[in-house]
Amino acid sequence: MHTIKDKKLLMLKPSQIRIMPYSPRGDIYRTELKALADSIALNGVIEPIAVRKNRDGFYELIAGERRLRAAAMAGLRRVPCVLHNADTATCALYAVTENLQRSRLDFFDEAVALEGLIKKYGFTHTETALKLGITQAALMDKLQLLNLSPQIRKRITEASLTENYARALLLLPEYQRPEVLDSIIADNLTLKETDDLINNKLNPEIKPAVNIVPPVEETTPMENKPLRKYSIGDVRLFANSLQKLTDTLKSAGIKVSSRKLENDKYIEYKVRIKKDSAESRDCQQLKIC
Repeated sequence: MHTIKDKKLLMLKPSQIRIMPYSPRGDIYRTELKALADSIALNGVIEPIAVRKNRDGFYELIAGERRLRAAAMAGLRRVPCVLHNADTATCALYAVTENLQRSRLDFFDEAVALEGLIKKYGFTHTETALKLGITQAALMDKLQLLNLSPQIRKRITEASLTENYARALLLLPEYQRPEVLDSIIADNLTLKETDDLINNKLNPEIKPAVNIVPPVEETTPMENKPLRKYSIGDVRLFANSLQKLTDTLKSAGIKVSSRKLENDKYIEYKVRIKKDSAESRDCQQLKIC
């Protein structure tokens, strides 16, 4: 085992450091890595990476794989490293311990920490997102989780529900959240089932009205029944047709005239066609109502 005196600070190129197979970290999501790279590009590597030197003269990574990959992605030429004099078994132990100590915070704890950072140092949301290497939208999503009451947050954590369940509950009015959370936990609802339940709460189905038989109307004399009302389009169509008829007659050399009379009860059209007989000067009248 080495002591603190065995440690030495170095500035190494990322290409000089090899990632060993005993690293406990599995898949690293590219989106998370990009966020860390943005932060490192802005602030640098705050905490040095732990390495050891092997017999071939290369440096092997002990802990800090995400920081190393993000530093390379950010284009850093050199990264700060602490050189440890340790055997392979000790390096593997350090790697596991470092990742256990760096396990993810509960998402509510993250939100509380972010809110405390903003309030304590007076950072704006834009500044905070930039310093952390996350988008402002992601920051706001985190902070909105604090709109859930402490009691609801505690129950979500105890039930080991994911952040998506918490976000779904935010869609509901505060008074409906406890009841829906009861159903989620008691019935072990999936996220899809939870979304459906919340959607039904927000948009309740309208129950069909009971069919009521309309009362039988008494028959009324024909003269008392209201007249059928024709649309304006029907009247105009008739008027246009009549006008075309008179124009056709006129073009055939027939002397014809027409006029329209209208009152509250009806519309009347009168068409006069002059007789061809020279003996009669009377006019034949065609009345259309």
